[in-house]
Amino acid sequence: MKRVFLFIVTNLAVVLVLSVTLRLLGVDSYLQGSGLNYQSLLIFAAVFGMGGAFISLAISKWTAKRMTGARVIESPSNRHEQWLVEVVRRQAERAGIGMPEVAIYDAPEINAFATGMSRNNALVAVSSGLLRSMTEDEAEAVLGHEVSHVANGDMVTLALIQGVVNTFVIFLSRVIGQFVDRAIFKNERGHGIGFWVTTIVAELVLGILASMVVMYFSRLREFRADAGGASLAGREKMIAALQRLKVASGQTQLPDQLVAFGISGSVKEGLGRLLRTHPSLDDRIAALRRGG
Repeated sequence: MKRVFLFIVTNLAVVLVLSVTLRLLGVDSYLQGSGLNYQSLLIFAAVFGMGGAFISLAISKWTAKRMTGARVIESPSNRHEQWLVEVVRRQAERAGIGMPEVAIYDAPEINAFATGMSRNNALVAVSSGLLRSMTEDEAEAVLGHEVSHVANGDMVTLALIQGVVNTFVIFLSRVIGQFVDRAIFKNERGHGIGFWVTTIVAELVLGILASMVVMYFSRLREFRADAGGASLAGREKMIAALQRLKVASGQTQLPDQLVAFGISGSVKEGLGRLLRTHPSLDDRIAALRRGG
């Protein structure tokens, strides 16, 4: 319930900020008589599409901490915490990034994630289940994977891609709605029910197609992060970590808003494969063994 509440509040805050921005820009209304003001519509789509994605990125650390209850290690209180901080510090130095915040969140599943606004302002968090279930070699490889995400700028890249496709979805769905309202419903006065219903349906359909594009790039970055983890911790350690995750398959879930940033995603078959945030663990292991 707390996660749902935070998700709703965060999204309402984003919508409020973007609505005020549009009002200040003077483009809060793109409907013009019986037509569309395409310039205003494009600005509207870009503000909500790009703005929403990057505001979410800007507050990603704050959101992640509260959704998972992650506790940042300010001063290590035991050997495990000291080890975690030292491994991340060593890997961050090798990767050429600023020291991320290191956190632990209480969860039985084996998982970890990285998020943050930039390479030098990131958070790397691991679950308590990972610390209990993985050896230090395997955990080191997982940390290397997450540090590689940060070093590769994957959070910013994914936000940029998400923002671009969001912009096209918002813009094109309204153009399609306008066309259907005029050509099929023959509405020549204002914008009728045809415009609004078609816009909603088009936004849903285009949103699914856009998600396939975003998830494709998400899967590509996982292969790069695996290769980075192998470089930072060792190829055999990275393979062993993925094999451990394979044994625990189905028990590695994060909140929906963080799944794309975790070490492992959900398993989907059929057309659902196109909406996977992560490649299959078998494909990832095979890529590492091929030297990818």
